[in-house]
Amino acid sequence: MTCANLMTILRVLMVFLAIIMMFTGNPAYALSSAFLILFAIILDGLDGYVARKYNEASKLGSVIDILGDRIVENLVWVAFAMLGWVAPWIPFVVLTRGILTDGLRSIALADGYTAFGKDTMMQNKFLAFLTASRFMRGLYGFAKTVAFVLVILAYIPNIEELNLMTVDQYVQYVKILPTFRLITDIFVYFAVALCVIRGIPVIIESKRFFENENKEV
Repeated sequence: MTCANLMTILRVLMVFLAIIMMFTGNPAYALSSAFLILFAIILDGLDGYVARKYNEASKLGSVIDILGDRIVENLVWVAFAMLGWVAPWIPFVVLTRGILTDGLRSIALADGYTAFGKDTMMQNKFLAFLTASRFMRGLYGFAKTVAFVLVILAYIPNIEELNLMTVDQYVQYVKILPTFRLITDIFVYFAVALCVIRGIPVIIESKRFFENENKEV
C-alpha cells in the first residue's frame, strides 16, 4: 500500500468520524467536524502531490483517489440532507453524476485510459480542461471545501451552548444568520454546478468507446 493511497483511506475515515460527530447534536462536535472535513479535503490535494513526488502514480492509485473523492463528497451531502441542512435534490444530483461518470470511466479504464494523468480518456483539450485540469479540479475542491464548512457553521445546533459569544453578540449573530445562510446556499449551488459541469465532458468523451465497440462488432 503506497503512502498516497493510505492518505486517501485516512481522509475517508476522517469524514466518517466527522459525520458521526454531526449527528450527535452536540455543537462542539459539530464545530469540530468542520475542521475534520477541512483537513480531509486538504489531504485530497496532498495525496496527489505525494504520488507524483515519490513516483507512486498508477492506474490503481487513480481509481482509489476517485473512489475516495466520491465517498467523501457523497457521504457529506447525504448527511447534510438527512440533517435538513441542504435540500434533498442536491445529493440526488451529486450521486447521479458520480455513478454515471464513474461507470463510463470504468469502460475507458478497460481500454487502458485513466480519468486524469498522461493516459487520460479526455482527448479534447477544452473538455479535458473542464474535467481534468488542475485549475478546474482545484476550483471544485475549493468550492466543495467552502460549501461544506459554511453549511456546518450556518447550521450548528445550539451554538449558544458553546459560550463563544456574549448575549449582545449572539443577538447580532441571529440577525445576520439569514444572510450568512444565503451566502452558504450560493456556495453550495456553485459547488453542485461545478460538479455537473465537470461531469458532462466525461459523458461526451465516452461516446467514442461505444462507437469503437460497435465498429468491432
